[in-house]
Amino acid sequence: MAYAVVHHFPGGTKEQYEASIAAVHPGKGVLPKGQIFHAAGPSAGGWTIVAVHDSKESWEQFRDGILMPRMQKGIPGGFAAPPQETVFDVHNLRR
Repeated sequence: MAYAVVHHFPGGTKEQYEASIAAVHPGKGVLPKGQIFHAAGPSAGGWTIVAVHDSKESWEQFRDGILMPRMQKGIPGGFAAPPQETVFDVHNLRR
């Protein structure tokens, strides 16, 4: 079952997003293994990212193996604080 993750970074900016995404994605326009959708943009009071993975397990592998280790090291110019996170099992996904 597909699994969605919504991250909101209060006060986040496009520049912080660009620095962060460059550090955690495999290449420009390339999604990490298991990620099937990615959208990001400015939102009320900051920056929001929506990612959909093919399963909860692929999200956890990305989170634990790539995202968290790189964010814990610090990403120059990236988001300075952890996001507010919402997750859910996807009932309906259209592409």
